[in-house]
Amino acid sequence: MTQLSDNYAKAYGQKAGFGKKPALLLVDFVEGYFDPECDLYAGVEDTLASALRVREAAHAAGIPVILTNVVYHPSAIDGGRFYEKARPLRYFLKGSPMGAWPKGLEPTDGELIISKQYPSAFFGTSLAATLTSLGIDNVILTGLTTSGCIRASCVDSMSHGFITTVVREAVGDRHEDPHEANLFDMEAKYADVVSEADTIAHLQSL
Repeated sequence: MTQLSDNYAKAYGQKAGFGKKPALLLVDFVEGYFDPECDLYAGVEDTLASALRVREAAHAAGIPVILTNVVYHPSAIDGGRFYEKARPLRYFLKGSPMGAWPKGLEPTDGELIISKQYPSAFFGTSLAATLTSLGIDNVILTGLTTSGCIRASCVDSMSHGFITTVVREAVGDRHEDPHEANLFDMEAKYADVVSEADTIAHLQSL
């Protein structure tokens, strides 16, 4: 790992820092990832707890908080190749209890919910336009999973011109290896991977 880090340091390692006007995204925190009987179960209870602490700080700072989930038509006609490839997406057919919000993450009236059908929170949704209209320059990412929808949302966030921050403790995956590999790659190329403590300290400074 030291050799790899040294190699990447030759080309990467720039820090983007936080922006002046952030928004917080909580990506796909839904019941399936917390139910041991579900194929999606990932044991990410600590991840949710971290995201909830960041969410509390975001509310206190008065910044926009946006939740995403995945919802498909009962026939899955809008699932496309993603639905064909990933079998657990059947749990996100409209009305499935596995697509419900987990305990502790009941949305508030002031939070925006964006439903999506593909990995990125930006693909095929109004998210980029909404953030731009609000003058947002910094997207703070929390959610699930690091190697899937977080990675895709991170790349699209950066591609849409937003400074992107990934909160290390507030993103999670079903195994440590893809989790760490994707954090490493996002930190190198697309975003700053920042601790929960530093993220909350920044929000409290606004």
